[in-house]
Amino acid sequence: MTFAFDPDRLTLPNQHFIGGDYVSGEDALELRSPSTGKLLGAIPCADAALVDRAVRTARKALESSGWAGLQPRARLRALYAWAELIEREAETLAKLEAICSSRPYAAALAGDVMVTAEQIKFFAEFADKEAGTLVPTADSQFGFISDHPYGVIGAITPWNFPISMAAWKLGPALSAGNAVVLKPSEMTPYTTLYLAELAVKAGIPTGLINVVLGDGPTTGAAITGHPGIDKVSFTGSTRAGAAIMENIARCGIKPMTLELGGKSPMVVFADADLDVTADALVTGIIPNAGQFCVAGSRMIVEASVADELAAKLSERFAKITPSETHSAEAGFSPIISEKQLQRIDSLVQAATDQGGELICGGGRFEHAGSFYRPTLIGGVDETNPAVREEIFGPVATFQTFETEEQAMQLASHPTYGLAAGLFTRDLSRALRLTRDLEAGTVWVNRYGRTRDHILPTGGWKASGLGKDLGREAYLANRRTKTVLIDL
Repeated sequence: MTFAFDPDRLTLPNQHFIGGDYVSGEDALELRSPSTGKLLGAIPCADAALVDRAVRTARKALESSGWAGLQPRARLRALYAWAELIEREAETLAKLEAICSSRPYAAALAGDVMVTAEQIKFFAEFADKEAGTLVPTADSQFGFISDHPYGVIGAITPWNFPISMAAWKLGPALSAGNAVVLKPSEMTPYTTLYLAELAVKAGIPTGLINVVLGDGPTTGAAITGHPGIDKVSFTGSTRAGAAIMENIARCGIKPMTLELGGKSPMVVFADADLDVTADALVTGIIPNAGQFCVAGSRMIVEASVADELAAKLSERFAKITPSETHSAEAGFSPIISEKQLQRIDSLVQAATDQGGELICGGGRFEHAGSFYRPTLIGGVDETNPAVREEIFGPVATFQTFETEEQAMQLASHPTYGLAAGLFTRDLSRALRLTRDLEAGTVWVNRYGRTRDHILPTGGWKASGLGKDLGREAYLANRRTKTVLIDL
């Protein structure tokens, strides 16, 4: 196999980034390549004192730079310069993304890095285009609603799409006039650190972006509980989101945006184009080895076409082969860690122990690293753990229905409501059922996001609070003030 780069010759930033400088700490958390299992090194874990230093640095930078009060076009130009530098450094960023994450180098180079630059440009445009609102009042009064940045945003991002998730937080926060203290996942810190370094090189004031490394219980808790953090933005599991809410409530009151877990249904009616649908269902569960929050992990299919569709899916799943993330060709991703692979396998085993039947897949690939076979499980009901729990791997359940009412009952999940897919050629049915599906995002005759960042994402139920992306994400980084003046 021809490799795109030699991971052993890549210089890795293994320190915190505070006030424009790399800050050392005692190595505490090991990092391993999910593609090979090889030890890459270790990173420090920021304690409450170091988080406090980062927060104070962010506040000082916000005040000394006048970032929030700049002519808005100046913020736009600075963010554009950062995005253009990201584009120029795409190869290095893609290598850093691939070495310890589940993202293939080729996919990161062509997709993730460029999407990150696009997202920052997209949010930059809001800086001089969103403003307060003049409201109608009596002629003897003058009323308006003004909006203002929060101050210092505490952001925590997951490991599954490290660089683009960082842009989800940094782009709108900075455009809206805030500073940020960001903790990336302890498994995938490298691209976030380099993004922060590039921001300083691009001319964004030093100290507006501070990156602290560490785990959730120590570093994450210190961020969410810090009194100098004005708002929290988090993407990750529902369990971690609940812990963050609890910590915030215990330490004080502050707003938060939480994009959390999902168990999203993909509902297929018999009139759908089955080849197009099969490809879309694969797109809904196979990319990044199913390690994405909106993964379509529950396939709900009209009974009359269930066998035919299951056969098409099995055929497609069987052709998938694993590939190291540093390969020149984008291939099937590894599971992020051996621990996560064991969790996936234990849930598949529990599903079959409780009556589920393996339609295809099950078990790990015979390949170095943490690779799990694309798996489809039939014969399950709503009590089966594969239906109830977010597996976060290339595993989907396969259920059948006879009527629309039954389809909607199966699609409704007691816990999650992040996304849903609907496949039908009946426009009337599509419009009717998009209203009934309990999800923050619904895709029809497709599955997955596009590079159109205007569409917000966020969940219902325990899948989250608030929105990322879109105009909503920018507005979520500003707070409003009502003003009424007697003339």
